Amino acid sequence: MLTCLLGYTGMASAEEGSAEKTAAEIAAELANPNTALGTMNFNLDYIAFDGDLTDADEQSALRMTFQPSLPYPLESGMNFFARPAVPVILKQDVPVAGGYEELDFELGDIGFDVGVGKTFDNGIVAIGGMVGTLPTATDDALGKDQWALGPEALVALVKPWGALGLLVTHQWDVAGDNDVDTNVTAGQYFWVVNLKEGWQLRSGPTFAYDHEAPSGQRWTFPVGVGVNKTTIIGKTPWKFGLEYWEYIEAPDTFGPDWQIRFIVAPVVPLPW
Repeated sequence: MLTCLLGYTGMASAEEGSAEKTAAEIAAELANPNTALGTMNFNLDYIAFDGDLTDADEQSALRMTFQPSLPYPLESGMNFFARPAVPVILKQDVPVAGGYEELDFELGDIGFDVGVGKTFDNGIVAIGGMVGTLPTATDDALGKDQWALGPEALVALVKPWGALGLLVTHQWDVAGDNDVDTNVTAGQYFWVVNLKEGWQLRSGPTFAYDHEAPSGQRWTFPVGVGVNKTTIIGKTPWKFGLEYWEYIEAPDTFGPDWQIRFIVAPVVPLPW
């Protein structure tokens, strides 16, 4: 969900507008959730698991999520967003009767959000909209075979030194498999500290609380730290990032233990 802008109101393409800026200025823009810069975001995640199941600490996953962000500038510091998140499972170990099954090159459930953001003169950013999930997983172990939908809200503070904020979503199942219920509160808390020459300290872990899960299986909550570097290659700005997450809460039986995320996000021209 999170890519960003500070005070960009021009109607030129993102690439044309950003070409006149320094890497540090573009990095600052990409720290604001209400951006008018278009980006193609690729997140590569390695996840190590743990839990009460036998050999849980020997299991892992490697996933790549593609999330394009092509905001439509409105007026008075407002932008419209419609963003899919397409997860590609390169490798994942899943518990099965008698052990684990390794899944390779599968598609997970596609998520999306649609919303409108507003940047105020005091640096406050507010975004409201809807979030959903499509039952596109190519293996039953990677999804619920349900359509889900619900609200999302974000509030952030963006200043010259950086940004901090919180995104909260909630989803219920609205169609699909009736054997299970989806009732999940999730989100992301984030902070960014702008340094020199396009460098940033940052963290943006995602969390979830499953209201339908048994006790001990509801929370998934990491803490993390990372670094970004924005640079201009040719005429195109690129953001590269590396983050480490440590899960302080996860399902007791089988859940994530720690995670490394590598981020690649070129800034691209908007099609309008």
